[in-house]
Amino acid sequence: MSRHAPSRSPNVQERPLREVRATFTDTTIRVYQAYSPEIATSAVRAQTFVPPFSRGRMTWIKPSFTWMMYRSGWAEKAGQERILAVDILRSGFESALARASLSHFDRTLHATPDEWGAELKRSPVRIQWDPERTLALQPLHWRAIQIGLEGEAVNAYVDEWIQNIADITDLSRTVRRTLTQEGPEAAAELLSAERPYPLPREIAEHIGASTGTLYP
Repeated sequence: MSRHAPSRSPNVQERPLREVRATFTDTTIRVYQAYSPEIATSAVRAQTFVPPFSRGRMTWIKPSFTWMMYRSGWAEKAGQERILAVDILRSGFESALARASLSHFDRTLHATPDEWGAELKRSPVRIQWDPERTLALQPLHWRAIQIGLEGEAVNAYVDEWIQNIADITDLSRTVRRTLTQEGPEAAAELLSAERPYPLPREIAEHIGASTGTLYP
């Protein structure tokens, strides 16, 4: 997983406010999750999520490595000691976004709070746009996407979309150690590139992705 070309640049560049950035191929996109050793070990062995993973809870997937490190505290938070890189079908990823609802009311996307609330009740997918993070886990001006799956969306994720699960906990620790000892450029060289994901226009509009204002 390390040394994939092109390497992720550590330099702050201009970005749209809301943009899906990820490591992806022609058919798959990589998302990250953090779990307890018990769940992670079973998932890697089965190459999908099996008990003690629970389909009855919302599961959150994140295309941003640095946001996953921020959320898990570099894999040191309880229940998040193992970091998984999960390659899923792009078709599944896009179908999830097409059925998603934002977790919070956005007047630019919904006419009224009631309209948003009705959409929220119907949708098995939640979207949150949270400040992206640097390798030092400091907030940036632009946003990273988080996708929450429940019900039928979790079932599709587990049974249909997953193509590969890799435990990258050791890589995460190496990145953190390299960041401390050698700096962000050396740490970034260890990571796969996260590029702007080419969302279909109707999906981008549905989830509030933006391509206008750039943030330095």
